[in-house]
Amino acid sequence: MMGKTVVGSISARFAELRRKLGVMQEFLVQCGGIGEDHRFFTEFTGRGDDISPSFHLLSIPEGTETLAIVLRDESHPIFGSMTHWLIWNLPVDPDIAANIAKGTRSGRGNARQGVAYGWHRYRGPKPPKGTTHRYVFTVYAVNGELDLGGMTTLRRLRKAMRGKVLGIGRVEGLFE
Repeated sequence: MMGKTVVGSISARFAELRRKLGVMQEFLVQCGGIGEDHRFFTEFTGRGDDISPSFHLLSIPEGTETLAIVLRDESHPIFGSMTHWLIWNLPVDPDIAANIAKGTRSGRGNARQGVAYGWHRYRGPKPPKGTTHRYVFTVYAVNGELDLGGMTTLRRLRKAMRGKVLGIGRVEGLFE
């Protein structure tokens, strides 16, 4: 019963996010760091190498000029949800390679990384031992570059994207 409640609340939050950003189109996101059982491979977590996974995107909306990715822990016991990673201005490509470099500039075109649990870097799942958390990658198809600095938070990123997001996709994974 608890799992259904969490999934329902995540779906409701996703619908609300789409509404706020004015997004109508969804696209499919596949993540190389999450297995068929919907669990993260250890390599892409804080208990492994803590490197960003690869992504494969299907049906990227026409007119997309850049991509943004956000990773959030949607079952954080204190905050309810917690941002682990945000990156924007990624070049449009249906295949995003793993292991994006640390730093405000990622070495992938004009891509920038902001402030989250991972400051200017990917920080993968690492919940307290004995607990399972649900993590959600959200990928945004944006119709241009975003002029944001390295101290950007999720709130500022979403504000800058308002009216510029052509499509949105997500993939969920679990980690204990």
